[in-house]
Amino acid sequence: MATNTLELLSHEIRTFRHIRNVASLLFDFTKELHKRAIWHDTSKLEFPELAIFQENATIPEYGTPEYENALEVIQEAKNIHYAKNRHHPEHHARGVNDMSLIDLIELLCDWRAAVDYCPDGCIKKSLLIGKERFKFSPQLVAILNNTVKELGWVCNVRKCDEIK
Repeated sequence: MATNTLELLSHEIRTFRHIRNVASLLFDFTKELHKRAIWHDTSKLEFPELAIFQENATIPEYGTPEYENALEVIQEAKNIHYAKNRHHPEHHARGVNDMSLIDLIELLCDWRAAVDYCPDGCIKKSLLIGKERFKFSPQLVAILNNTVKELGWVCNVRKCDEIK
């Protein structure tokens, strides 16, 4: 235990340096997120993705058989899109296992934004489908669900809270 003023001052200086260092590292993280926010999915505005997506503008609800059929129709555009956008597990050789935390945050935001286009859209439902589709671990699903809860993201369906 610090017994004199010099030891107390030394501890305070180390603590302030640590706080400043953590803040700087968090700003590095947020700078990358800011960059992702600006450039998210801009490849969809370039040919050939743009033309293919325009021809097939209506995408059915995520996870339905109709959704899977629609993906087949736009497969060329999806392949280009996945190759250019690292927030998709399909971008990576080992799927989610090669993704960064920043990739996962962008993916979660992408999924949350996508549910707004579905009448029964629900981020929790999307996470359940994604868990199966991309073989998310239970721990990752819990972290993503905790993030959804912490951010107060709500769904368009009444029974969303029943989804675990």
